[in-house]
Amino acid sequence: MPNKALRILIADDQHFHRMKIERLFNSLDYYRVAPVHSLAEMVTIVEYGCEPFDLVVINASLADGAMDLQGFFLGNPQVHHALIFNGQQAQLPPIPLCEWQKLQVSHALLPDLACIQRLMTIIDRPLHEDDQPWPTRSYQQRRG
Repeated sequence: MPNKALRILIADDQHFHRMKIERLFNSLDYYRVAPVHSLAEMVTIVEYGCEPFDLVVINASLADGAMDLQGFFLGNPQVHHALIFNGQQAQLPPIPLCEWQKLQVSHALLPDLACIQRLMTIIDRPLHEDDQPWPTRSYQQRRG
């Protein structure tokens, strides 16, 4: 079951791309998604936000050499995970998805559903039964 409290930010200058990526998240039951259209808007929201983003998905071409996206995300406590797509255009080396990594760089022009699903399996890990904030059915059955 998806964690509906996860905060996701999508940054791309193309409205159609932002909407397509947002719909991919919506299809997986993630609705707390904020799309932005510029690098300045993304930086402002990240830097001055009251709570961190669980995931930022950004088109590498948005920075257009004006900012080191990898350095920005790796050193930023306001971003838990980041996916930089279209990395080839920005001449970023690909960084494959890994469990312990904060940053992934993809050369794909747009992330697809499979990419988003893989990413969310790492970001939105299910809680173990003992970690649930409420009693689960199996716990209630053992007690009763």
